[in-house]
Amino acid sequence: MCDHSLLYCPDTLAAHDPDLSQKLGPALVQANLPDTAEKLGLFGRWWCEPQTGQWVLSTGAASLLDVSAGLHPTGHSCFEQVVPDDVLRLMADLREPGQAIACEFRIINEFDGLRWLRMVSEPHLVPGQAVQTGVVVDVTSSRLAAMRERFCFESTQFLIGTPTLGEAVTKVIQLVCDNLGWECGAYWSLEQQQMGEHRLACQYEWHQPDYPLASFIADTAAIRLAPGEDLVGNVWRTMQPAWVEDMVNDQDFVRRKSAHACGLQSGYAFAVSYVTLGGRRHSHGVLEFYSSLSRQREAQLPGLAATIGELIAQTVQRLEQQELIRQLAQVDDLTGLANRKHFHHLLDAACLSALSWGTSFAVLNIDLDRFKQINDAFGHEAGNLVLHEFAQRLQRLGLAGSAVGRLGGDEFALLVMPAGSAAQLQALGERVLLAARQPFLFERQELTMSASVGISVFPDDGWTGSELMRCADAAMYRRKHGGRNGLSFFSSGTSGTLAEQRSALARQLTMEAELQRALLNHEFFLAYQPVFGRDAEHMVAVEALIRWRRPGGDVVPPDLFIPVAEQSGLIVQIGRWVVKQACHDLAQLHRCGFTDLQVNVNMAAPEFVNPNLPGELMAVLQACGVAPRHLCLELTEGLVMKQPDKVIPVMAALRQLGFKVSLDDFGMGHSSLSRMKMLPISSLKIDRSFVSGLPHDRGDAAIVRTILDLGRHMKLQVIAEGVETDAQLLFLRQFGCTLIQGFLLGRPKTVPELMAAHPQTTRD
Repeated sequence: MCDHSLLYCPDTLAAHDPDLSQKLGPALVQANLPDTAEKLGLFGRWWCEPQTGQWVLSTGAASLLDVSAGLHPTGHSCFEQVVPDDVLRLMADLREPGQAIACEFRIINEFDGLRWLRMVSEPHLVPGQAVQTGVVVDVTSSRLAAMRERFCFESTQFLIGTPTLGEAVTKVIQLVCDNLGWECGAYWSLEQQQMGEHRLACQYEWHQPDYPLASFIADTAAIRLAPGEDLVGNVWRTMQPAWVEDMVNDQDFVRRKSAHACGLQSGYAFAVSYVTLGGRRHSHGVLEFYSSLSRQREAQLPGLAATIGELIAQTVQRLEQQELIRQLAQVDDLTGLANRKHFHHLLDAACLSALSWGTSFAVLNIDLDRFKQINDAFGHEAGNLVLHEFAQRLQRLGLAGSAVGRLGGDEFALLVMPAGSAAQLQALGERVLLAARQPFLFERQELTMSASVGISVFPDDGWTGSELMRCADAAMYRRKHGGRNGLSFFSSGTSGTLAEQRSALARQLTMEAELQRALLNHEFFLAYQPVFGRDAEHMVAVEALIRWRRPGGDVVPPDLFIPVAEQSGLIVQIGRWVVKQACHDLAQLHRCGFTDLQVNVNMAAPEFVNPNLPGELMAVLQACGVAPRHLCLELTEGLVMKQPDKVIPVMAALRQLGFKVSLDDFGMGHSSLSRMKMLPISSLKIDRSFVSGLPHDRGDAAIVRTILDLGRHMKLQVIAEGVETDAQLLFLRQFGCTLIQGFLLGRPKTVPELMAAHPQTTRD
C-alpha cells in the first residue's frame, strides 16, 4: 500500500501509481475544492475505488467522520471513530462491490458526544464507472427528533400501564444508555433515616453489561448523600441540571476513586419534578448518567432531559394517584386493615370461589367490649390507640390466605380460608380473645378490655357474604348478651341447620323452574333509566333494567332472581332476551324521534367470554335496524379482572365493529388501573356506593374526583350512577361529570312512559 501522506495530492499519486491516479486523481482534486455547504458542516463527499478498497474523503466528510481528509488506503481508516457495535454492520454493507450503499451508523468522540451519520452512494451515471461516489450526512437532529417522539410514546405507555416506578425508571435509563452511548445511569430519591435526617439514596440503576462497573455500582449503592452534596445532591437542591466534566479530579465528586477504577470520566444529572395541585413544584428524584468519555455540553442528553424528566414525573404521579385510590377504596385510615366495603367485596369473592370449588370458609365478627367507656374516660386518642394496636395484633395472628378488616367503630372481622374443623376455629377464636385481653398502654396507663366473637361458616350458615355476616353478627350479639369475653358459633350443624339448608336448596330449584317458565311465557319486561347530559333536559342514553312480573301480578326484584339465574346458567338465555328486546325498543324510540339515543345493556360473565358474541350481536342489530354505535355493553371490573385473556379479545372485537363498551362499578377495588391500556372501552361508570357519600364524605369525594380526572386524561366518558340529591348533582357538575344517572333526574320507565316524559328530548 502507498504511504498515506504521499497520496494526498494528484501529482504525487500519479508519480507513485499512474493507474490509480487516473481513477482517483479527479476525486482528490474535487476533495480539495472549497464547498460552502461542506464548510457549514451540512454534508461531505466521498469516493471509493472498489477493487483496491481505497477511499477519498472531502474536508466535510472527514470532519463528520472525525478523521483526516484526502486519500485513505482502507475503509477501516475512514471509519475508525465509528461506534464498535456499528462497525461490523457498516463494513458488511461496504464489502459488496458495485452495490448501492445506504446505511446509518454512529460516531462518538469526547467533544461532540454521540452523532448519527448517513452514508449514501450516488447511482452510476456512466456505464462501467470505476469509482463509486456518494455523500455522508449528519442526521443527528432527525434521529434526536425521532428519539423524542419515541420517549413521548414510551411516556404514554408507562403512564397507562407500568406497574411499578422501578420498572419505568429502569427502562428509561436503559433507553438513554443504549441510544445515547452512556455507560450507566441511576435514579436517586430521598429516604428517611433515624432522627428525621433526610438522605438521597440510589433506588434504581442500569449499566451496560459488557462494561466493568462493579466497584462504581457498589459505591453508588452504598453511599447516602445530603442535599447539596456531590453532583446528585446539588441537582436535588437547585433543581437545575449539572455536568461533572472530570470525575477523577473533581474533589467535590464523592465517588471519584471508584470512577477512576472503572474508567469513567464525565457525567450529567437532572431533576425529576412535577407541579402539585397546589401549584408548587415537587422534586421527586434525580437521574444521573456517566460515560467513559470527556463529555461536553454538545452531547445530546441535555436536549432530552426535559422529556425524560416529564416521563418519570408522569409515572410517579400516576402511581401515587393509583395508590391513593387503592387506599381510599380499600384501606381503613386508622388501622391499615381492609375497610368495610373492601372486606365485603373479599367476602363475596370468597363465596363465589368456595361455591365453584366446593370448599368451606369461616367469618369471625369481633366486637370490643366496653370500648365506649375507654373513649369517655381517656378520650378519642386513647380509643384510636386501642383500635390501631388491636388491628396489629389481629394481623400478627399470621393467618395465611385470610383477610382482616375493620367494619367500623370497634367492630372487626376475620375471613378464614379454609375454615378447618370446629376445634380449629375454636382455637383461633381463643387467640383473638387473648389478643383483646392483653393490656393496652396509653400514656403509662394500662387499659384492659375484652372482646365478643361470633363465627359463621360457609355454606352451613349462608351462601352469600351478607348472609354470613348477619349470622356472625347474630352469634356475636348472642355472646355479648351471654356475658361477653367469649365466642359463639351461629350453628353447630344440628338437624335444624340441615333442614334449613335443604329448604334453601328447594327454594332455589323452585325459582329456577319459575325462571324457565318466565322465559317461555314472556313474563320479563324492560324498564329504562335515563342518562342525562349536561342538563336535566337532554337524555343521551337509557340503561335497560330487567324486571319479572309473575302471573299473579307481583314484580320480583332483580337481586332475588339474578343470582339464581347466574348459578343455574339461565343468565345466558335471559341476557340474549334482554339484548333483543332492548334493540327492538331502541328502534321504536328512534322512529318516534329519539334519533340518536343510546341503550346501555348489562352483560353477565358467561356472555362476555363467548368469542361468537360480536357476530351474534351484529345479527340482532341488523334485524332491528340499529347501528352498533347506539348499543353500549356494560361489564363489571370484576369480570374483566377475573378472565382478562378471554374477555379483552371479545371487547376489542366489539369495539372494532363500532359497539361501545363501558366499565361498570368502576373503583370497587379491582386492579384494573394496571390494565387500563389493554382495555378497549369507551366509558367508565362510577359506582353508586361512591356517589352516595357526596359531597360530605372525604374519601368518596376524593375517589370520584380522581376517576373523573382519569377519564378526562384517557379521553373516556364518565357516568355517575345513583345520583339522588341536588348536592350530589352539584358536586359532580362542578368537577366536570357530564353524564348523570339516578332517581334525582329520572326513575326507570317503560318505553311509552319514556316517550310521554321526554317528548322533545332528541327531536330537532
